[in-house]
Amino acid sequence: MKQKKKLVDIHEGIENTLLILHHRWKNNSIGLDISIVKEYGDLPLLDCYPGQLNQVFMNVLTNAIDALEESMSNLKTTDKQPQIIIRTEILDKKLVVIRIADNGLGMEEDVRKRLFDPFFTTKQVGKGTGLGLSISYQIVVEKHGGILNCLSEPGKGTEFWIEIPI
Repeated sequence: MKQKKKLVDIHEGIENTLLILHHRWKNNSIGLDISIVKEYGDLPLLDCYPGQLNQVFMNVLTNAIDALEESMSNLKTTDKQPQIIIRTEILDKKLVVIRIADNGLGMEEDVRKRLFDPFFTTKQVGKGTGLGLSISYQIVVEKHGGILNCLSEPGKGTEFWIEIPI
C-alpha cells in the first residue's frame, strides 16, 4: 500500500516513539534511567509521510539509547545522568527542525562521516545492521526534501539535526 502525505503533529509522532521505546530508557530494572528533556517549539501541522518520519525518530532515538548504554558501561562516564534532549523549532518560517541530542561518548570525525553509509555500523556484530541511519537519510532527504545531519565530538555526545520543509 502506497503511503500518502498528510498533515500531522510532529510532537505526537515523537511522543508515540518514546512510548514504544519506554522500556529502554525508563528506570524499570531493564532500562537505563535516561532523562528525556523535551523542548518543543510551537510547530504547525507538517505535510509529510508520518510513518516514515516516525521510523526516522525510532532509528535516531534507538541509536541515542544504545550510545548511552555504551557510555554507561564505560567507567569514565558513570558520573553523569544519561540524557536525551529533543528540541523542535521553526527556522526561517519555512523549516521544521527536530534536534535529538544525547550526552553519550560522542564519536570521532571519521566515524561521523560514514554514519549514513549503508551497512556501516559502530555496534558489535549481531547488534545492528548499519541500515537505520542510511534509511533515515533517504526518508528525510529524498522523500521529504529535507536535511539530516549529525554533529558529534568525542566526549561531548551526539546531536542529530532533522530539517523538513513546511
